Amino acid sequence: MTQYIYIASPTRLPKGSFGSEPSNHDKDNCFKNDLDYEHLFFESNYEPQLKQRFSYSSHFSFDHQVGADARQIPIRDTIKGTMEEEKCLAILYSYLSDALHSNGVLEYYTCVNGREDLPTSKRRNVRWTDINNPYDLVIRDREFWVITF
Repeated sequence: MTQYIYIASPTRLPKGSFGSEPSNHDKDNCFKNDLDYEHLFFESNYEPQLKQRFSYSSHFSFDHQVGADARQIPIRDTIKGTMEEEKCLAILYSYLSDALHSNGVLEYYTCVNGREDLPTSKRRNVRWTDINNPYDLVIRDREFWVITF
């Protein structure tokens, strides 16, 4: 089962790949090493065929949501300190920072795929000014944060 991170916002969030560094910009699949490949791919909750939004989790109050495979984002008590982990946490930190500057508030949640609607393990209100580095974003499985700027 795969761990995912989910982010919800009152306004549209960027989607797509963040952080990959191809060695040949003409070919998106050529990388110098594994670290250059590491990235987060944020997928929107909009279903174009149906022309409607769905919710990744019943816990979200905002309509605009993205989800990303979080295999390199540790959950609490599993931090390894690898370069891949550090890179992906830095990408997440930057993504959240940019989104908060645009929106002022975000909902942030992590869980194993298929368990999005189970009760949260913890719910917190967090100010962005209290998040000093990317490792401050490491949370427990099914932990839900409302982050304000």
